[in-house]
Amino acid sequence: MSGRAIDEGTLSLPWPTSRSRKRANADGLLLGVTLLLAFMGLVMVFSASAVMAGNRFHDSLFFLKRQMAWLALGFLVLHIVSRLDYTVWRKLALPILAVTAVLLILVLIPSLGLMIKGARRWLPLGPISVQPAEIVKLATVFYLAAFLAKGQDRVREFTSGLIPPLIVVGLLGGLILLQPDLGTVALIGLVAFGLLFLGGARISHLAGLVLVVVPLAAAFVLRSSYRRQRLMTFLDPWEDPSAAGFQVTQSFLAFGNGGLFGVGLGEGKQKLFFLPEAHTDFVLALVGEELGLIGTATIMALFGVLVFKGFQIAGRAREPFGRYLAMGITLLIACQVLFNAGVATGLLPTKGLTLPFVSYGGSSVVMSLLGVGILLNISRDRQGGRQKAGSGRGHGGVGLL
Repeated sequence: MSGRAIDEGTLSLPWPTSRSRKRANADGLLLGVTLLLAFMGLVMVFSASAVMAGNRFHDSLFFLKRQMAWLALGFLVLHIVSRLDYTVWRKLALPILAVTAVLLILVLIPSLGLMIKGARRWLPLGPISVQPAEIVKLATVFYLAAFLAKGQDRVREFTSGLIPPLIVVGLLGGLILLQPDLGTVALIGLVAFGLLFLGGARISHLAGLVLVVVPLAAAFVLRSSYRRQRLMTFLDPWEDPSAAGFQVTQSFLAFGNGGLFGVGLGEGKQKLFFLPEAHTDFVLALVGEELGLIGTATIMALFGVLVFKGFQIAGRAREPFGRYLAMGITLLIACQVLFNAGVATGLLPTKGLTLPFVSYGGSSVVMSLLGVGILLNISRDRQGGRQKAGSGRGHGGVGLL
């Protein structure tokens, strides 16, 4: 049966059922858009950080050199995984999930985890540091894609279809909250919700989940003084523009100064110790100032093309795991872009989420490029291929899968 079927509040997407073998070249447009975003990010990271790096490290290229090194590593990873059969991630889903959970525990140990600005989110590894929360994002997608692909009908059942992924996401989210990092928890929660919805979960179950989660999240925010302050600042950032609302009001000024065409690349003023984190969380504000609405719209349009291609690749994938994996990676990138843009423009409370491919940050860049590499591999294998008998249904009970 093909087409859209709605049964007792369940959404089933009209996936193609063709099993003809077709190997194709990797999606060139997806790769091209990724390269453009990475290049624009490199330029904007240098523009945003040169003065600060020169003042703090006596080297205006400090952040640029590190970003270039991370991008080189990231594109090497992209190249490797784009040629690695994506079905391997199904086999590795649980091991990766377990390793990620261990890393989240290790980062909380004072003698191991690195604390910066009151948050313990980094594990130092020699001259570099990694952020386990960035790995969690993809690890969650791997697990959910494998879970949904193993038994596509069971997601309609509450006990066997929703409880296992809710337990996994809840445990990972709880470890991340201890860092604390509410933004990443919200991100993986939204991606999980989206994948369950697209996987065919009953709308009534998902609605009930929302009714439970929203009050709990509100209580969690209101019980914390600094989170409550962030919420109040979000509602009225101009009430205290020199303290609590300083970051977002400076972001507003950056967008306002840019106008339609911007003040010119490298000519922005807000990066001169006015706008905090101009090279990381608020790089989009600097784009708005120096390249104007045109530059900002160009970056968002590129992300729009990337997301469109991601869902197109998902629709053409040869088997359920590939479809859910492509959808999950695409949702992850799309939601993070919306979160970052929402924070920079004052539409969302401040969160520590980077702009994929564009913001400075090694773990974020590498994991984002790894995700694109997987999408490229899925794009090579369209509607058919090496499907083994019964592979879409799994081979027995493996715990939460």
